[in-house]
Amino acid sequence: METANHHRLTEMEDSSLERFCEEQCAGDPGTESESTEHPGEESDSRETQTTDMGLQQETCNFPQPDNASTSQVQESKGDIGRLLVENTGEKPYMCGECGYRTAKKQHLSQHIIIHTGQKPYKCDQCDYSAAQKSTLNQHIRKHTGDKPYMCGECGYRTTKKSHLIEHLRIHTGEKPYKCDECGYRTAQKSHLSAHIRIHTGEKPYKCGQCDYSAANVSSLEQHVAKHSGGKPYMCEECGYKSVQKSDLFKHMRTHTGEKPYKCNQCDYSAAQRSTLVKHIRKHTGEKPYMCGECGYRTNYKVSLSTHLKTHTGEKPYKCNQCDYSAALKGNLDKHRTKHTGEKPYMCGECGYRTAKKSHLSQHMRTHTGDKPYKCDLCDYSAAQKGHLYKHLVKHSGEKPYMCGECGYRTAQRSNLSHHMRTHTGEKPYKCNQCDYSATLKGNLDKHRTKHTGEKPYMCGECGHRTAQKSDLSRHMKTHTGEKPFKCDQCDYSAAVKSNLAQHKAKHSAEKPYMCFECGYRAASKDDLFRHIKTHTGDKHYKCDQ
Repeated sequence: METANHHRLTEMEDSSLERFCEEQCAGDPGTESESTEHPGEESDSRETQTTDMGLQQETCNFPQPDNASTSQVQESKGDIGRLLVENTGEKPYMCGECGYRTAKKQHLSQHIIIHTGQKPYKCDQCDYSAAQKSTLNQHIRKHTGDKPYMCGECGYRTTKKSHLIEHLRIHTGEKPYKCDECGYRTAQKSHLSAHIRIHTGEKPYKCGQCDYSAANVSSLEQHVAKHSGGKPYMCEECGYKSVQKSDLFKHMRTHTGEKPYKCNQCDYSAAQRSTLVKHIRKHTGEKPYMCGECGYRTNYKVSLSTHLKTHTGEKPYKCNQCDYSAALKGNLDKHRTKHTGEKPYMCGECGYRTAKKSHLSQHMRTHTGDKPYKCDLCDYSAAQKGHLYKHLVKHSGEKPYMCGECGYRTAQRSNLSHHMRTHTGEKPYKCNQCDYSATLKGNLDKHRTKHTGEKPYMCGECGHRTAQKSDLSRHMKTHTGEKPFKCDQCDYSAAVKSNLAQHKAKHSAEKPYMCFECGYRAASKDDLFRHIKTHTGDKHYKCDQ
C-alpha cells in the first residue's frame, strides 16, 4: 500500500513539472521561432515534449549533463523547477486529483496524502497517527508537556505557534477580523465565524438524538451530555466533573491560583482568557455587542442576551414550586432559596450566612474595610459598585427619573419605584410569620430579624452584633471617629448621612417630608413618622410594669 502510494505520488509530481515545462516552452520565443521554420512539425514536437522529459529539456534549451546518473538527472530537474519558480513566480507542482498548485514539491507531497488517506507518522506512546510530521510533533507535546512557544510580554506558554500568535493580539489589541454587517471586530477568525451566525441565524451543529441544533460546537457538546449524562473529566482535588476538558483546565486554576493572562495596561491578571478580554474593554471603552432593535451596546455577550429578552418578554426559567419565572437562570436560582431557606455562603470571620455569593463578597468588606470602587472626580471610594453610581450623581446633579403625580425627581429608577408606592399605598413585601407588609424589601428583611433574633453582622473590634448592615457601619464609626458627611455651609460633620440631611434643613428651612393626611410638613423623616402616629394611634412603646 505504502509503495503504491509512493509511486503514485512520484508520478503525479513528475507529470506536474512536465506540464509546467510544456507551458513554459510553448511560450518561449526561441521555440516559437523554430516552429515558424518547421510549421509542419509543431504537433510532433509537442507530443515529444509530453512523453519524453529528456527531449523536453533539450527543446527548452536547458543544459543536459553528459552521461548523467539517475540522481544527477533528478537533481538537475529540481534545479530547473526552482529556477522557473524564482523567475516566473509560477506554481509548477499541481495535484492531479483536485487541481491544487504549489511552488514546492514538498508541499505537493504533503497535500497528496489528503487524497490517499495515508498517515505515515506514528506516535510511539499511543495509537495516534498523522499525515504530517509537524502535526505529530504537536501531538507528542501532550505527552511531554512541552510548550516551546512563549509570550515575551507575560510569560504565557503554549504548544502551538498559532495559539501564540492569537495570544499576542491580547497585548497588541490587533483585531484583524471584521464583521461587514455591524462592524464588530475580533482577534480570532473562529470568533468572527461564530459572530456572523448571530446575523444569519445559522446553527450548523446538529444533535443526533433530537432536533436540537447549535451555532457552535461547544454548545452542542454540552447539550449531548444531557442525553448521556456523562461528565468524563474529573478533578482529582475535589471531585468536580465536567463535560468539556477545557472546563476542567479552567476549574483546576481555582486550586492552583494560576492566573496566566496578564493585562499590559495595569497589574490585573486573570485565570481565563475571556475574563482578561472583558477587563481590557474597561481601558478601551469598547462595547462590541449591539442590539439590532434599539441600538443598545454592551461589553458582554451575556448582557446583550439578557437585554434582548426585554424586547421579547421571554422568561424561560420556571420555578417548579410556584408560578415564578425569570429571564435569567441566576435569578431563578436566587428565587429557589426562598423555598429551601438554603444559605450556602458563610463568612469565616463571624458566621454570617447568605443565599447569594455576591452578598458574601460585599459582607467580607465590612471586615477588611476594602473599598475597591473609586470616584475619579474626588477621593470618594465605596465597597459596592451601586454606591459609587449613587455618589457620581452628586457630581453631575442629574435626576432623570420624575414622578408624574407630584413632580418628585431622583437620580435612580429604583428610588422612583419606591416613591410611587407612597401614592399607591402598595406594600408588596409580606412577612410569612405575621401580617406585616412593607413597601421595600430591605424593610421586610429588617422586620424578619425581630422574629428570628438573628444578628448576622458583628464588629471585629468589640464583638457588638446587629441585625442590619447599616447599623454595623454606623457602629464601626464609634471606633474610628470617622464623620465623612460634611455640611457645605458650616463646619458640621456627621457619622450618618441622615443626620447631615436633618442638619441641612436648619440652613434652608426646607421641610421636604409631608403628611398626606393633613398636609403637615417636617424637616426630617423621623419627625414625619412620629407625626403619622397621631393619626394611626400607633403606640409602639409599652411599659413592662
